[in-house]
Amino acid sequence: MAKLKINYPKDKLQQNSTLWKYGMVVLTIVLICIFLPKQPRFRYEYQKGKSWNHENLISPYNFAILKTAEEMERDRQYILRTVQPIYNLNDVASKEQIDQFNTDLNEKWQASQLDSAETGDINDYREVGTALLNYIYERGVVSLNNRFQNKGSDSTKNDPTSLEYNFVLIHDNIAQQKNTVDVFTIESANQYIVGALEKNKLIEHKRWLAEVLKNYITINFVFNESQTNKVEQNALANISTTRGMVQKDELIAEQGKIINNDTYQKLESLRKVFEDESRISGEQNMVTFGHFILISLAMSLLMVFLYFFRRDIFNNNRLLFIIFIVILVMLGVLSWAIKIKIPSLYYIPYCSVPIIFRLLFDTRIALNIHILMVLVAGLFVPNSFDFVCLQFTAGMVAIYSIRTLVKREQFLVSSVLILGTYILAYVGLVLTRNGSFSTIYWQDILPFTVSVGLTLLAYPLIYAFEKLFGIVSDLTLMELTNSNSRLLRELSLKAPGTFQHSLQVANLAEAAIYKIGGNPLLVRAGALYHDIGKMINPLYFIENQKTNDNPHEELTPEQSAQIIISHVLKGIEMARKNQMPEVVIDFIRTHHGTTKVDYFYNMAIKANPDKVIDESIFKYPGPVPFSKETAVLMMADSVEAASRALKEPTEESINNLVDKIIDHKLMQRQFQNADITMREISESAKIFKAMLKSIYHVRIDYDLNKKKDS
Repeated sequence: MAKLKINYPKDKLQQNSTLWKYGMVVLTIVLICIFLPKQPRFRYEYQKGKSWNHENLISPYNFAILKTAEEMERDRQYILRTVQPIYNLNDVASKEQIDQFNTDLNEKWQASQLDSAETGDINDYREVGTALLNYIYERGVVSLNNRFQNKGSDSTKNDPTSLEYNFVLIHDNIAQQKNTVDVFTIESANQYIVGALEKNKLIEHKRWLAEVLKNYITINFVFNESQTNKVEQNALANISTTRGMVQKDELIAEQGKIINNDTYQKLESLRKVFEDESRISGEQNMVTFGHFILISLAMSLLMVFLYFFRRDIFNNNRLLFIIFIVILVMLGVLSWAIKIKIPSLYYIPYCSVPIIFRLLFDTRIALNIHILMVLVAGLFVPNSFDFVCLQFTAGMVAIYSIRTLVKREQFLVSSVLILGTYILAYVGLVLTRNGSFSTIYWQDILPFTVSVGLTLLAYPLIYAFEKLFGIVSDLTLMELTNSNSRLLRELSLKAPGTFQHSLQVANLAEAAIYKIGGNPLLVRAGALYHDIGKMINPLYFIENQKTNDNPHEELTPEQSAQIIISHVLKGIEMARKNQMPEVVIDFIRTHHGTTKVDYFYNMAIKANPDKVIDESIFKYPGPVPFSKETAVLMMADSVEAASRALKEPTEESINNLVDKIIDHKLMQRQFQNADITMREISESAKIFKAMLKSIYHVRIDYDLNKKKDS
């Protein structure tokens, strides 16, 4: 049975794992059945401008031909042009303005000092002004609405008549037909006043009176928007959605012929009638039951695969929850896209799903889930064979193109490969169907381009899954292994010896994991951080002591042992404070397992020969390594630290040292919980020996050459 590349902690709901597990499976199946369309599927697949690939289609019954969206919009615009806006007469406003004019005239007359001049009688001004206002308000004052201008006119905008429109005036529940040409606007009313006064011989100060009268011109024909909208809606509701009929036994589509606009609309009308009749007849319940059977079968196959080949995921409800969530979201997006009738379902970034699972888990999981997703989606999309073929091939390329994500440009390279696969597969399908390049519609490539662009959203989604569910991808591990990260920089400054030790351990462990199989990035990250707890008291660890002064000389063996042991707990505390992944913290917890601090334990025995020494004081808290990577790190850590004590490293001494240390770990049963074989332990030991010989051999050769030169 294969294993995940990262061993995650056991499920927090382990006691109820079975109940939760199968509960999530059933809930996922039910939700998928709820989300996806429930009506029976029209058996024919077709596209406008492409060949009819089925047998001749004869109409099974009479049905009306639905209008196209363009025809409906054209009818809608025609109806709207026929609707006349509704205005209400506000006679109160006009009466108030005329009364106010008569009230204010005396004051304005005196303020302008016209009473002292030989300007005529004020009553003449009052009479003329009142007459003008009465005439204007009798004809009516409106504010032209550009919503209704140019209606029903083919005139140019330069033609003044194009701004005129008919309207209905309502007063005391009596409707009158009028036109804007017969009424005033505020501007035209002011112009009329100026023109009328120019012809009047009684008025000497014509400009003054015109300016006064302008203040008393207001709109008295008020646009009633709500009533107008109601009339428009009633008119639109009566638009017919059909045009013409297709009679029973009439030929709708002929095999091999191109589907033109008329044929396409007949097919769409037949499909709509079929779905409506199926919905009314109650067959959708049986359709839902059929969907339930198929989806249950697909989910069962997925669970069987996980049980036999990915038991770590099968037993971890948290990881199962991630899988079910992604499946539900993608199928929910598909259902939404079908419901709103987007131009092409290929806009949906299906390839993001296999990319996410490839980076979070592995290739086989990504491929199995992608197959499941595509097959389920194929039940509901038009031209299902084309859809499944395109998505399956593109998904496989997406999985294979991201073997390990160690560089950012891999996403771009993968996107280009996915797009190229889409285009090649599309061209191949068209040529297979029609046998001509002329039938390739290159605008159909646009949805593929958009889908590939949206696939790049997988990158932030992976980060979100990592934070929400505690998953660790190669992206996170790459970030952690950067020596410029804050913790590693702090380690190099406070405990430079420990930092150099960690680098050497990382190199040894990574090389061994490459050889025996495992996750090199994970073991390298664990190796770099396994001793970060030594930053608290760096001088108590020999690799950081720059002088002969040893602080342990002032302590008892028990005190020294506790300080040495504490670096594990302090490292865990420090790592969690810095929000490091638990899979990396596991390396800190397990790199000493349950071994003893032998040096100080032996010192305590020598110092107290007659006393029984409590071994627990000198033991690390554990646990022992539980994965291949943590086991290899334990070996690499012990081997590297011990090799520093070799006074004269030779091939024999290095071999004996490595064998002695690994045998000691085996005798202490430190690897009993780790999934590592004796063969893999032996291979790791060979790697350690070879690398240590290389390190120390370089140093010896350098000294000899230096000696010869001198």
